[in-house]
Amino acid sequence: MSLKESIMSRLEQFIAADTTGYRKKCLDLFIRVKEFTVGQIHDLLSRDYEVTRNEVASMIGYIQSKVGILKSHKESYKSPTVYTVKDEYVNLIDNCLKQSPVLAVY
Repeated sequence: MSLKESIMSRLEQFIAADTTGYRKKCLDLFIRVKEFTVGQIHDLLSRDYEVTRNEVASMIGYIQSKVGILKSHKESYKSPTVYTVKDEYVNLIDNCLKQSPVLAVY
């Protein structure tokens, strides 16, 4: 199995386990806006969903470490971590979101 196929499989499993809809919305936000901090994602998700900052941080950490589609960087020691989708996976995420029949993104 190639790396891209493996990531596609993990991404499909991640989306399939989305019972609330905020996983899909989070991924959609990453595609549309490109980069976020945990605080920014939490602010946007908490408008529509009852989600804690820790849940958002955990989800983003999972997406980065287990799914493998995010990269992160910090400008300085005191600045928040900024997460972005790796360029090669933007279309993959978009395709997975379009194929997922479970919940609407918004």
